Amino acid sequence: MTNMKGKTLVITGATKGIGQAIAEKFAQNGVNIAFTYNSNGEIAQVLVNELESKYGIKARAYPLNILETDEFKPLFEAIDADFDRVDFFVSNAMIYGRPVVGGYGKFMRLKPRGLNNIYTATVNAFVVGTQEAAKRMEKVGGGAVVTMSSTGNLIYIENYAGHGTNKAAVEAMSRYAAVELGEMNIRVNAVSGGPIDTDALKAFTNYEEVKAETIRRSAMNRMGSPNDIAGAVYFLCTEEAGWITGQTIVVDGGTTFR
Repeated sequence: MTNMKGKTLVITGATKGIGQAIAEKFAQNGVNIAFTYNSNGEIAQVLVNELESKYGIKARAYPLNILETDEFKPLFEAIDADFDRVDFFVSNAMIYGRPVVGGYGKFMRLKPRGLNNIYTATVNAFVVGTQEAAKRMEKVGGGAVVTMSSTGNLIYIENYAGHGTNKAAVEAMSRYAAVELGEMNIRVNAVSGGPIDTDALKAFTNYEEVKAETIRRSAMNRMGSPNDIAGAVYFLCTEEAGWITGQTIVVDGGTTFR
């Protein structure tokens, strides 16, 4: 198996849910963690302390508003001051609540502002974050990038048009990045999750309905967990996935084919 010890992961949005599970998966395998948070620095510092004490790695947390893409350059400069390398970048952070008003809802109620915010948080954040990460990866001989997607771009999910179409867009963007960054020995892939039981999903107005329908459709007869996604993301960053790039790995418990 790949020796990951001493390498560095940069991940956006890791204080809970899928992001936290990904950070912990990498830390378990000796990877140093640089992660971002939106507003709660106290919770972020608690996670830093837990990762360092449990796994003996170096962890640092940085504030980031993914709707302000100009923040990515100073973010990576701050990471440079704390870490001597960047090997992996996971574009994970997402928005929900007030910023997605007009982007989450029925088609006839969609508004440009909400849709634009989702695009910025999904596609623009991936692009700008990957550009900064790639400059660092090239210096250490290569690396791997993973962006988070959703099966909501493959099947209909009520009120999800704004998110689903932007997940399709980020998958397309990741394929373009994979071709152009391949010459730097950087692989780029997406992980497309079915509905995962997180706070973000609970924010959906029809959460209970989505949960019940997911369990009904799943060949595994259960909801997905953040750890299910974390395992796929980690695999794509290992040497075992060394010839996988420009792909979308679907992790959905079989919900999209039933």
